[in-house]
Amino acid sequence: MSLRLTGVKTDNRLAILVYTRRETKDGRSVRLGKVSHLEDKIYRTIELTKTLRQEKENLEKELALIHRDMGNVLNEKERLENQVEKLLAERETIRMKVEAMLDAVAALDPEMAEELR
Repeated sequence: MSLRLTGVKTDNRLAILVYTRRETKDGRSVRLGKVSHLEDKIYRTIELTKTLRQEKENLEKELALIHRDMGNVLNEKERLENQVEKLLAERETIRMKVEAMLDAVAALDPEMAEELR
């Protein structure tokens, strides 16, 4: 029976030792290797991938809700800006009417108009 190291294969995350095949007494070839460590890493990677996919899905849902809410906030902002414009225009109209009334009072009684201003 012979066993020899033929090489080391590496990846950024995994280092795997690969061994050559060995011959049994009856001439059959059997491959040897460090598989259980690799299996554990693969299972952990699969679980991590599942977790990351779920987190990504949750974040995408949250982002969609934020975009919807942002659209609602922008609509509300526009509505309020329009309302402020209307109120400012109404205020200006009332101010002009009050000034017109004061001018009418001033024409009748200048002393009373000064007291009102």
